Amino acid sequence: MKSQRTKPALPMNKQGELSLSGSAFVTLLRAVLDKGVSFRFRATGFSMSPFIRNGDVLTVSPLSGGPHLGDVVAFVKQETGGLAIHRVVRTGAGNCLIRGDNSSRDDGYVSEANILGRITKVERNGKKTILGLGPERYLISLLGRKGLLVPLFLPVPRRLRTLLRRMQT
Repeated sequence: MKSQRTKPALPMNKQGELSLSGSAFVTLLRAVLDKGVSFRFRATGFSMSPFIRNGDVLTVSPLSGGPHLGDVVAFVKQETGGLAIHRVVRTGAGNCLIRGDNSSRDDGYVSEANILGRITKVERNGKKTILGLGPERYLISLLGRKGLLVPLFLPVPRRLRTLLRRMQT
């Protein structure tokens, strides 16, 4: 009689989505992007707020032509081996200076070899958001590099929130 192999249970969350983190997630993401295919996943954390929020669904696509100033990229954090999504605020010599939009300090220079892909789509509540990935990304990058982006969004006035909501629909 043949012995039956049981497949290991996959870690699933309450919404029925595959729930991976750390090196397992990075390994899967790298494998998919290496095939030239885009990958969708749910963002966690607040370091890219207000442009990317906790729970937004992100699409990361393979890099073509390397990372550019203002791009939001998925990269491997050298200290932990985990994944982070932050904005390129300076490029040069095979490295990129990276910073979260809602952070007052840089992640430091990240080797282009550790940058896995570029965020090409952000979905919030089932709708595509465009603010932060279009031409305005250059201004966001400059403000972030100068440390002016976080103070700009700390006391977000009601009018600005209303404008952002209108731009997302």
